Amino acid sequence: QVQLVESGGGLVQAGGSLRLSCAASGRTGAPATMGWFRQAPGKEREFATAITWSGGRTFYQDSVKGRFTISRDNTKNTVYLQMNSLKPEDTAVYYCAAADRYNSATMREAGYTYWGQGTQVTVSS
Repeated sequence: QVQLVESGGGLVQAGGSLRLSCAASGRTGAPATMGWFRQAPGKEREFATAITWSGGRTFYQDSVKGRFTISRDNTKNTVYLQMNSLKPEDTAVYYCAAADRYNSATMREAGYTYWGQGTQVTVSS
């Protein structure tokens, strides 16, 4: 079993920045892939970004490319999401997710086994 604990959410003005962290614990070895999904009020949860653990390959949803950066710290089993140039439409609960094995569903919820509890990000206009 893997536990994911997110931190770093909060309230920020449009154009500002936030950094989210997600620490994975409860197993030996790192997950294959870790990602961030988000769910805005009244909408379905959607993929934001992901990173493979061994090669560091990254994936981004088009709406966050150039503004969000995902990175990982192998020594801490932690993934980070640096969010710059935030927009009101980025307001959502952000969820960290981890996959046990590499799979073709990196950008879909079905590709992930473990989920964090979510952290709120609110961007005011």
